[in-house]
Amino acid sequence: MTQGRSKDGTAQNQGKNRENWSKRTQLVHGGTRRSQYNEVSEAIFLTQGFVYDTAEQAEARFIKVGDDEFIYARYGNPTVRMFEDRISAYLGFEDGFACASGMAAVNGALTALLKAGDHVVASRALFGSCLYVLQDVLARFGVEVTLIDGTNNAAWDAALRPNTRLVFLESISNPTLEVIDLRYVCDAAHKVGALVLVDDAMATPVFSYAKECGADIAIVSTTKHVDGQGRMLGGIICGDKALIRGPIEAYMKHTGGAMNPFAAWTHLKALETMELRVRAQATAALHVADALAGHPKLSAVRYPTHPKHPQYDLACAQAPFGGTVLTLDVRGGKDACFRFLNALETVLISNNFADAKSIATHPATTTHQRLPQDQKDLLGITPGLVRLSIGLEDPADLIADLTAALEAV
Repeated sequence: MTQGRSKDGTAQNQGKNRENWSKRTQLVHGGTRRSQYNEVSEAIFLTQGFVYDTAEQAEARFIKVGDDEFIYARYGNPTVRMFEDRISAYLGFEDGFACASGMAAVNGALTALLKAGDHVVASRALFGSCLYVLQDVLARFGVEVTLIDGTNNAAWDAALRPNTRLVFLESISNPTLEVIDLRYVCDAAHKVGALVLVDDAMATPVFSYAKECGADIAIVSTTKHVDGQGRMLGGIICGDKALIRGPIEAYMKHTGGAMNPFAAWTHLKALETMELRVRAQATAALHVADALAGHPKLSAVRYPTHPKHPQYDLACAQAPFGGTVLTLDVRGGKDACFRFLNALETVLISNNFADAKSIATHPATTTHQRLPQDQKDLLGITPGLVRLSIGLEDPADLIADLTAALEAV
């Protein structure tokens, strides 16, 4: 329900039933809380704390916080709550906790739900920082981690145990764009009582299928497709209310990983256009992949819902588009790849993705640089691999820029 205000400034229900809204409408109206001024654009409650009318009211607030009550911005804030309600409803979950960054969300969810002696099964094709949290941080505190080939269903069956507390994976891996049979993994994990946490950064919120396939928690780096314009860091942990407002909120509010109100406000405004942006970017990504497939200077072009992708059928069964990112493998190794990157004029060299501007990244020397060479080889992070994030430029201009740059190889 959206929240309004009566003439005396108290919260009131406007009578709008968000369950009847389409997902696109939820991105515009979901979770709205209006002040006594009845503003159209969502307000920024840029405050650390909140005033109580009496000492008794303060005491009552610390005993139990109501749905539309707040104590301190590290615990919650009206602008942040609007964002949490809107994005969690869009993704199909009961609730969400907004975090300072995507990695704050990953670390917060994993740390809040695990303890010494627990076992985690994770796909080995993970973002480097996620591997660090699993292998270097959690393992140090007595959590056992088993990494497997996430594309092999039999590997999940073999790795899961009675003491497996949690399964962690990227629905589409960064940067190699492997696709996991998420429904199969969720069913297998739930048979042993394990929770399933899905990192949906590459799949995008627009094409997320985490809830539909049975995942217990979806984590989204809102830095990426939600913000979409290279401005603000953020993340969201979405799941059942009992998990979000229980162990996850307790851990996050005491360790300081909450999103700030200004970031939440920029995210709220960005959500209004997210579907338009991401659908345009995904359409362009497929178009670029089709144009470059078979190019003699490339040993491979991969985009999950392009017919040349090895898991094309699975990718299409799970989502209509494979996100906004494709990968190119430039023949000739690192030197040839760098010549290609340095010849780009429209596409930018950076280490982010999901921006309105198209971005090329060389994972082997940047985002995944810290991985040992044998692990890079296992994951397919070759010296010629380029992660290409498609922005909002005209696809024809991008194709012209990319094909011209390949002439420098």
